[in-house]
Amino acid sequence: MNNPNSHHSASAHCTDRCGELTISEPGGAPEATGTVTLRIANMDCASEESEIRRVLQPFEDLDPLRFDLGRRTLSLDAQGERLERAIAAIRKAGFQADVIKTAAASPVNGGVQAMGQYAGHDADSPNPDAPRTWLSDGLPRLVLALLLAVGAEGLSFFAPSALPWDIAKMALAAVAIFLAGFGTYRKGLAALRAGRLNINALMTVAVTGAFLIGQWPEAAMVMALYAIAEAIEARAVDRARNAIRSLLALAPEEADVRQADGSWARTAAKAIAVGSIVRVRPGERFALDGVVSSGTGAVDQAAVTGESIPVDKAPGDEVFAGTINAASELQIRTTAPAGDTLLARIIQAVEQAQGSRAPTQRFVDRFAAIYTPAVFVLAVLVAALTPWLMDWTWLQAIYKALVILVIACPCALVISTPVTVVSGLAAAARRGVLIKGGVYLEEARKLKVVALDKTGTLTEGKPALVAFESITASRSEAVLRGLALSLSARSDHPVSKAIAAGLLGAGGAEERPVEDFAALPGRGVHGTVGGELLTLANHRWVEEQGLCSTALEDRLAAHEQQGRTVTLLASAHEVLALVAVADRIKPTSTQAVQELLVLGVTPVMLTGDNATTAKAIGRQAGIDEVRGPLLPDEKLNAIQELQSTRGMTAMTGDGINDAPALAKADIGFAMGGAGTHTAMEAADIVVMNDDLRRLPETIRLSKRAHAVLVQNITLALGIKAIFLVLAVFGNASMWMAVFADMGASLLVVFNGLRLLRPEVHRS
Repeated sequence: MNNPNSHHSASAHCTDRCGELTISEPGGAPEATGTVTLRIANMDCASEESEIRRVLQPFEDLDPLRFDLGRRTLSLDAQGERLERAIAAIRKAGFQADVIKTAAASPVNGGVQAMGQYAGHDADSPNPDAPRTWLSDGLPRLVLALLLAVGAEGLSFFAPSALPWDIAKMALAAVAIFLAGFGTYRKGLAALRAGRLNINALMTVAVTGAFLIGQWPEAAMVMALYAIAEAIEARAVDRARNAIRSLLALAPEEADVRQADGSWARTAAKAIAVGSIVRVRPGERFALDGVVSSGTGAVDQAAVTGESIPVDKAPGDEVFAGTINAASELQIRTTAPAGDTLLARIIQAVEQAQGSRAPTQRFVDRFAAIYTPAVFVLAVLVAALTPWLMDWTWLQAIYKALVILVIACPCALVISTPVTVVSGLAAAARRGVLIKGGVYLEEARKLKVVALDKTGTLTEGKPALVAFESITASRSEAVLRGLALSLSARSDHPVSKAIAAGLLGAGGAEERPVEDFAALPGRGVHGTVGGELLTLANHRWVEEQGLCSTALEDRLAAHEQQGRTVTLLASAHEVLALVAVADRIKPTSTQAVQELLVLGVTPVMLTGDNATTAKAIGRQAGIDEVRGPLLPDEKLNAIQELQSTRGMTAMTGDGINDAPALAKADIGFAMGGAGTHTAMEAADIVVMNDDLRRLPETIRLSKRAHAVLVQNITLALGIKAIFLVLAVFGNASMWMAVFADMGASLLVVFNGLRLLRPEVHRS
């Protein structure tokens, strides 16, 4: 999505050129059956990803392109001749491209199953999910190249200038360049043949030029140091990209499964069928998603939702893979296979989001496309004109030009944005916030208004008993509580259930038998308890029975002004007690609203509930602007009005009725814990634990990410500017040039990795 203000569908979101992304799909992005995934083994950094994008740009029918730089893969919708042409173009650019087998669409949610082995070379091809090591990155070969380059430098310094020694220096340098720079040369020559001036082309020209003018040891050192810097940089970037994948290790590979004869067997998680009964002992992690079938206890859900406090679980409650059974043994009935757990889908969705290019990254890519050719032209001018203008020798001028090429390599500039964005996405995911693309991470800092749904977002989303008042003095409160419990426990109405649960939880109420029980829709229930006909009714029914008084009306009004639903316990002659039920505000909502106000963001409530209740909840939360009752289309209109009058507006909700507003908002936040799939799909950011405090946290993280992006771009360009001046007017050597390039690259990488630290978005 290039413009976060553009309209997006309520069922899915486009993340730039990386396809659709929905949390409910097991594969993250719903891919067509014609989708093919390519393993591009030598695609090492974001600049090379951009290079491949440019190579495939003429093939318009291949969009969307879905890159996963961490796994070095590219998914595209192509078959037959179109696929062959795309692979040929990638290989012509100097990149390897091998096809991975992909399974057909799965019947589960219409998603795509996991990838298989490489087509045509199953036995020999590397596993794209295998962890990268220094051995796989060719570090021994690079170290040998560096030693040979150091040897060439030693001979240059100590050995006399004679033919045998010159031949030895040249031979050592040539072998070092071959060992370190084979991949760079292959991609660089392909780029030069195609008329493209990228990083590899600059290094190819610089090293070849240095070798041809007799600077053999220096050429070898430059290539060896450059290759080692690239390997270190790739590993550092992998740290950011694999930060979220480390969550996969939280789900155990085996679990105890109940067999047909009642015994238990240790079984691989991948082999456990949906609907199986799995036993999880205290202290163990859940291997699969499921529903508790036996036992009660607390579960630490921090890995999935970011909640610091364990959540109590009882039969019928959901549990998630990767979470910890903290207290007592639980048995669960599994609800998803190992590859489709909520934890796996979160990881897949974040990986898809990592493939999307944020606004700053798109700007940097465009800038680098102009910057690199401009630097090449500058180097040519230095080589061609300085012998005439500055009285340099031709060898001096060419050497200076080559130094400029090495200094100007835009590695640090190009890598400065993706590592920062990926670190931000991973940091958010660790806190239970799923951001579906770098664009939303960057744009959240610009929010002016956050619209909030009431039920389930600001409030707990279910009624609870908040007050019980005796109206008559003829009976004790304990007796009245028992009578109210006896009637409410027999009703399935949500208000009656809330009353019964509240009275049972408070204790001291004794349930008694009820005869002739009946419910009157829209009024209440009645029944005979101990030979007396009693009603548990709403205000309207009691008024129809002529039992209301001015004093009672005043008491009712006081509760109703607080947004409470009032039920009255009455006999045939008098009102006995008043029972108030309300959807209570979440303990974290008030703090979240205050944090938004501190950040300069205005909270606005948009609710379908009545105005009295809405204003009462708004007062409790600290929200001054409350709008209700609103239908779904009226919420949508309210978002449009806020966007036009206030600026960038976010919508936060959890229900189907919130989906249109979530889709229309500049950024949609869905409450993922109790939220519907529709709301989660329509949103751009999913808060997995329903904690509204994650909204200001996300805005703070966005501000921090933007600051780091600015720092990285300033560092990358500033260091290069200093060394460019030194190269032209001072004594900068190719050694200094490659160290400047390597140092700038590593600086911006490690600066971006700071976002993985938890404290940067909490304060």
